[in-house]
Amino acid sequence: MKKHTRTTVTGLAAVALLGAVAAYSVLPDGRGGTADGIPAGGSVALDADVPAVRGLDPQLLAALRAAAADARQQGIELRVTSGRRSPADQQRLLDEAVTRYGSPDLARRYVNTPEKSTHVSGRAVDIGPTDADDWLNRHGARYGLCQVYANEMWHFELLTAPGGTCPAQRPDAAG
Repeated sequence: MKKHTRTTVTGLAAVALLGAVAAYSVLPDGRGGTADGIPAGGSVALDADVPAVRGLDPQLLAALRAAAADARQQGIELRVTSGRRSPADQQRLLDEAVTRYGSPDLARRYVNTPEKSTHVSGRAVDIGPTDADDWLNRHGARYGLCQVYANEMWHFELLTAPGGTCPAQRPDAAG
């Protein structure tokens, strides 16, 4: 009987965890299973042959790969959770955020419009897991990579020369 109870509790914990991952994978961080080639809630390596990586600005991708090589030497793997997005995917994410948060103003704190999103132009990338975000936040300026939004520790853009100083973070995607 204890074995059955343990299995049930473990099964319920797994279902709860999968639900949390599914909710987290869509918003607020804008990750989602789309035509970008990254599975919902998942990630891909920086050398993956998927639209989300192929569509990144070549200088951004080169900086990310250099950072990833150095991070790997410290046991940290940088993975792409979201890269280049189509305007349609960006609009879908914004629409989902409006539904989730109840207003366009609140949604815009987490998801930019297709016209303003640097993901659409291939000049932004979301990195995971959390230890990789932390590493890149501490060392990214060496490669020109900067965290852009204070509420998105995973969102990076090429905003300074390698070794330069990153600009002050914006509070969120809306400002």
